[in-house]
Amino acid sequence: MKLEALAAQLGCDLVGDGAIEITGVAGMEHAGPGEITFLANPRYAPKVKQTKAAAIIVSEPVRNAAIVSVVSKNPYLDFARALALFYQPPRPKPGIHPTAVIAESARIDENASIDAYCVIGEGVTIGRDAVLHPHVVIYEGASIGDDFLAHSHVTVREHCRIGNRVVLGNSVVVGGDGFGFAKDAAGNHIKIVQSGPTIIEDDVEIQQLSSVDRATVGETRIGRGTKIDTLVQVGHACTIGERNIICAQTGLAGSTVVGNDVLLAGQVGVSGHLTIHDKAIVYAQSGIGGDVAPGAVVSGSPAFDAREWLRAITALPKLPELLRRMRQLERRTPTAEEKNPESDGH
Repeated sequence: MKLEALAAQLGCDLVGDGAIEITGVAGMEHAGPGEITFLANPRYAPKVKQTKAAAIIVSEPVRNAAIVSVVSKNPYLDFARALALFYQPPRPKPGIHPTAVIAESARIDENASIDAYCVIGEGVTIGRDAVLHPHVVIYEGASIGDDFLAHSHVTVREHCRIGNRVVLGNSVVVGGDGFGFAKDAAGNHIKIVQSGPTIIEDDVEIQQLSSVDRATVGETRIGRGTKIDTLVQVGHACTIGERNIICAQTGLAGSTVVGNDVLLAGQVGVSGHLTIHDKAIVYAQSGIGGDVAPGAVVSGSPAFDAREWLRAITALPKLPELLRRMRQLERRTPTAEEKNPESDGH
């Protein structure tokens, strides 16, 4: 693709030779002649002079370097869009593999691709252009919208509902049992039936090995446009809003409510029955034990204001020395008895 054509598709301005043929997209350190790269973080600007790329997507034209600039208002987004132009994951042809097992009452759009050893239960509906890779299992009564993509070993449990343009990574489980037990008089743990479905709204992506549990009663819901990373656990009856980012190894206990546009970084733990309000940011490895205010930025375990946490964590290594000095001062400072000795009777 000519660089000028690529810039036009991205809606970006071009500073330099637009006749260059672009054959691929790569990071600055790995890009070679004929490839385009990007610069989104100014701290990596010194690497621009070292890259062998033919062109770079940037917010401002590059000066004093032999590289063509594709000027973008959002370089990272346009890099992603350029990458999509050069790489499309393989899409199986429409049709049903002879080894797939499909209930007679299931309704599947004729353009769907159902690969080897898939199992689709009674009363399931699947919309237009769905792709199910090998060993996907859809339980009875599940409803799935258009442009659904399920990678191998995905499981969608009974009566769950999935919207349009949803992507489920390998071995994702939607609607598995929530973790609910009641103790009887003998101290045994008796399983509580998990009757409520999981609802996944439009444009959600859930990546590999993550699980979104069904509810005891009511429902578990993942809002439109939310993206969930690998190895995330969403407990029963959670309500997750729209456009959230939930990073790897995060765990949300049951009945957690997350607003819209929230970021939960890696390994965040949420204790459940609480609310993380709109546009909050929770730093990695934080422990959330109470509500988080709208727009708050928190860190630590238990989590509190991130700025206060940074001051506290900076002071933490100094505590042993501060304690030693305090003890020295205590030894030097006379006690009240030493200042006012009791009368000896004379």
